[in-house]
Amino acid sequence: MTEQSGWRFTDDRGRVAETDRRPARVLTYIQAGATLWDLGVRSWGVFGSGHDGAEIDPAKAGELPPDQVVCLGAGTALDVDTLLQGSPDLVVAVSYGGGQAYGLDPDTAKHLEEHVPVVVIDVGPSRTLAGTSDRFAELARSLGAAATTGAEAELEAARARLREAAPAGVRVVALSPADPGRAYVARPALWPELAALDELGLGLVDPPPGPGVNWHTAPWAEVAALAPRVLLTDVRVNAAPLSALRDQPDWAALLEAGTLVVPWNPEPLCSAHAHARFLSTVADALDSVRGN
Repeated sequence: MTEQSGWRFTDDRGRVAETDRRPARVLTYIQAGATLWDLGVRSWGVFGSGHDGAEIDPAKAGELPPDQVVCLGAGTALDVDTLLQGSPDLVVAVSYGGGQAYGLDPDTAKHLEEHVPVVVIDVGPSRTLAGTSDRFAELARSLGAAATTGAEAELEAARARLREAAPAGVRVVALSPADPGRAYVARPALWPELAALDELGLGLVDPPPGPGVNWHTAPWAEVAALAPRVLLTDVRVNAAPLSALRDQPDWAALLEAGTLVVPWNPEPLCSAHAHARFLSTVADALDSVRGN
């Protein structure tokens, strides 16, 4: 469909978003905005989730230039008037299942859609990271982005390198620091980016069963007992900074044992280029493990 005849896109709820012409003033959830920016679509503004502050979280932002993108805030600061203040002609949100726009109160999301088309992309565990990347690429093309050249080849090369770099028996744990007393240990199968690592031969440690769906809450002594060689560590602003763990004895013991800490964003950019960067970062850590 050409810009002159209108624009339409069917989102992951099965709803069709339509406008008279291709949207040019796009407001996005930050993960979606960073992904689309990677794919050549420039967001006018972004918003965060209840975990975020008033400013853009650098860990989630990818290559979004903060001086060129308006941040409308997060959590309870997001009402319909705030979201519409820049007159967006499209809103792109993400969902972890059920079609609910993550980061927006359900009533806010409902009333927002009465004023502006909303596209929701599912980034939850029901879809692979590759599948989510394909959906964002489809959306980006509909918004006028050119096909990315070389990104798929870059990703295939990164996948091949990781397969080669993954030594048998290396214990890898993904977690989010909560505070000096606890950590949230990720259940790998429920995080598409971690599941992709598993598929490439990097067996992540699965924490014991418990009440947490995506995370297992554990004292740092339990984390240390998992004996990880590599720690994929949440670096979003809502996670406890590593500096806060400086005096935590079990954390100190992990570092003294040579555990490698690799930054991890649990809300990854869903593009081939971004995924290749992440795989290369993990492969660098594995190369270091193999060299020791």
